[in-house]
Amino acid sequence: MNAVHVSGRSTGKRTALQKSAVAAGILFVLVGGLGFVPGTTSGTDAMAFWGHQSGAMLFGVFQVSVLHNLVHLATGVVGLFMSRLAMQSRTFLIGAGVAYLAMWILGLIIPHDSPLNVVPFSSADNWLHVAFGLGLIGLGVAFARDAVSPPKTAHASVDASADAIRDASPDDSTAG
Repeated sequence: MNAVHVSGRSTGKRTALQKSAVAAGILFVLVGGLGFVPGTTSGTDAMAFWGHQSGAMLFGVFQVSVLHNLVHLATGVVGLFMSRLAMQSRTFLIGAGVAYLAMWILGLIIPHDSPLNVVPFSSADNWLHVAFGLGLIGLGVAFARDAVSPPKTAHASVDASADAIRDASPDDSTAG
C-alpha cells in the first residue's frame, strides 16, 4: 500500500513514522495474541476475564487476563489502521504512548491485590508499560517531521523549476 501524505497525495512509500506505527501495531497484535496461546502463556486454564486473580503468565513473567490481551490486540489493530497516514501514525504513537504511561502510573498506584486492579498489573507489566509508553512517544516525536513535511515527488521538482523560471523572468509591472 502506498503511503498517503497528510496533504492526501500519495508519496509512493511509507514514512519512518508510518513504519514505526506498523511495527508497533504488529508487536501489540503479537503480544495480545500470544497471551491466549498455551505454551507461551502458562496457566491459560487459570486465566480470568479480568482482575488480579488471573493465573495466566505470558512467557512466565507478565500476568495477563482476557481483558489485558484484548487491550493489546485492540492497540495493535488501531496502530495498523492508523498507519495509513503519517499524521494518524504520529497520533497513534504519541496517544498510545501516553495511554501506556497512564497504565504504568495506575499499576504503581493500585495495589496488585486490589479489586481495582482489573487489567491486571504486576511489577513486570509496569516495567513493560513504561518501556512501551516511552518507546511509542519517542518514535512519535523522533519522526514527527514525517507528518508535516511536504511529499518528495516528481511534482515537487517541477513546481520548484516553475518557481525558478518565474523568479528569473523580468517583472512585467515595471516595464514601460
